[in-house]
Amino acid sequence: MTAADIPAVHELERRLFPVDAWPLQMFSAELAQAATRHYVVAELAGRIVGYAGLMCIRPIADVQTIAVVPEQEGKGIGSALLTELIRESLLRRADDVLLEVRADNPRAQQLYRRYGFEQIHVRPRYYRDGVDALIMRLRLGAPEPDTTPTEAGRP
Repeated sequence: MTAADIPAVHELERRLFPVDAWPLQMFSAELAQAATRHYVVAELAGRIVGYAGLMCIRPIADVQTIAVVPEQEGKGIGSALLTELIRESLLRRADDVLLEVRADNPRAQQLYRRYGFEQIHVRPRYYRDGVDALIMRLRLGAPEPDTTPTEAGRP
């Protein structure tokens, strides 16, 4: 995503998230923080049909936004955007990727589960219209060591 993409992205944001749309200046502010942010767009025939953004402050990467126009859903665009955010998280050596997803959006939840995300928490009434947010996490780092006690003399 570049500064030139912001007007089109913001128009999509307002269309796709009418209740929770980010203000125009928020996209500019996000792009200005390249050390900790990574934003991408998906284009089809010269039109932006999806966008996604990541904030990474090690050890955590956080999906800030991901969206695809409804008429292009189910065509792999969301998967491509999510793959790019995960790739960037790995490049930035994050241990985990977190995201919030609406509790009433099973399609998005299914996408995230296919990529290995697990629900770890619920934020009640997180969205302006009162819908809960499910907090999901994808572990990227080394697995946690097994701290199960063992019998004396046995590994």
